[in-house]
Amino acid sequence: MPVHARILGALTDVPAAAWDALHDGRNPFVSHAFLAGLEEQQCVRASLGWTPAHLAVFDGDALVGAAPGYRKRNSHGEFVFDHAWAHAYAQHGLSYFPKWLGAVPYSPVTGPRLLARDDATRALLAAAIIAIAREAGWSSAHVNFHRADEAAAFDEAWIPRVDVQYHWENRGGWADFDAFLAAMDHKHRKNIRQERAKVARAGVRMRVVHGDETSDDDLVAMFGFYLQTFSEYGNTPALTLEFIRHLARTMPRALVLVLAELEGETIAGALCLRGGDTLYGRYWGSTRLVPGLHFETCYYQGIDYCLREGLRRFEPGAQGEHKLARGFLPTLVHSRHWIGEADFAEAIRNWCADESVSVQHYFDALQAHSPFRAP
Repeated sequence: MPVHARILGALTDVPAAAWDALHDGRNPFVSHAFLAGLEEQQCVRASLGWTPAHLAVFDGDALVGAAPGYRKRNSHGEFVFDHAWAHAYAQHGLSYFPKWLGAVPYSPVTGPRLLARDDATRALLAAAIIAIAREAGWSSAHVNFHRADEAAAFDEAWIPRVDVQYHWENRGGWADFDAFLAAMDHKHRKNIRQERAKVARAGVRMRVVHGDETSDDDLVAMFGFYLQTFSEYGNTPALTLEFIRHLARTMPRALVLVLAELEGETIAGALCLRGGDTLYGRYWGSTRLVPGLHFETCYYQGIDYCLREGLRRFEPGAQGEHKLARGFLPTLVHSRHWIGEADFAEAIRNWCADESVSVQHYFDALQAHSPFRAP
C-alpha cells in the first residue's frame, strides 16, 4: 500500500508507542497519554465543539506522520482568536464552521504540531491537511502554536500569524533565585522580594509535588481551584477530576503541582506540566485572598523549580503584561491558517500582515521595558 493519509476519530486508533515515536518526547502536550486522556475523560467532545480528527500518514501499515487535530464547531479554547473571521463569513451568508484545527485543546503552548522524523514528511502533512479539508468541505484549517522550526513545512497557501507571550528563560545561567534577582534592576528586585515576603509573613507554606508524590486530596483540591477560577470568570470548565487523576497516573513526573497551605488547609494551587527543558504553567486557583499569593504560586515557585531542577524555560500561559515585571520576557508565538474561499483568504492574508506589523511594534516596545539590568 502506498503512502496515504487519513483522519483518525480517536487517538486510541493508533498504538501509543507508534504515536510517541514521531516526536522527541520533550513536549508533554503532544504525548499520546495527554491527548488520549482528554478524549477518554470526556474533556474534548462534540458538545464542547471539539471532535477528534487527527491526521495520520501511513507508509503501508506503519505510522510515519501525524498532526493532532479536531473538527471545530466554535472557536472556544483555542487562544488564537478568529471570531472576527467567523463573523465576516456569517455576514456574507457563509458558514465558517466546521473548520479543522491542529492544536492541543485548551493549551496556548508552543510545541510540535507536525509530528514526523523528517522535513519531507512534515511538508507532506501540511499538504495533506489542506487536501483533506477541501475534500471534507471545511471552510479552513489552522495550526496553532507550531514550533518555529516547522515553518518551512507550510507553503504559501498557509497564512502566517504571530502573537506575543511572556516566557522566563535562564539566560544568565543562574544557580538560584537570588542569582536571578541579582540580574534585575533595583526596583524590580525590591518589588519581588516584597511580594514574596508578604506571603511568608502571612504564614503560607508552599509545597511542590510531582504526580507520583500527590495524594488524592491534593488532586481533588487542585481540581476545586480550577473550577473556582473558571466560575469566577464565567467560563465553562472542560477538564474533569478523572483527567487530573489520569495525568498523575500516566505522566507521574510530568505533572507538577504547586500547593499553598495555611493553618492546615490547602488554600491555593497551580497545575503545571514539565517537559524536557521547560515548565508549563496551566491552571491556578485559590480560596483565600493573601497579598502576593498569585505571584508566588504561579510565577516565583515555578522559577524556583526551574532553577532547582535545571530547566531552561518557564512558560506560564497566555497574555499578561504584569509578567514582564517578574522576569518573563516577550516572546513571539506562531500559527498558520489555510482559508478555502479565495476572496476571504486574500482579505485575511492582508489583515494578518497588518496585524503582524502591529504585533512587532508592540514586541519592540516591550523589549524596552525589560526588568533586567543592561549588560
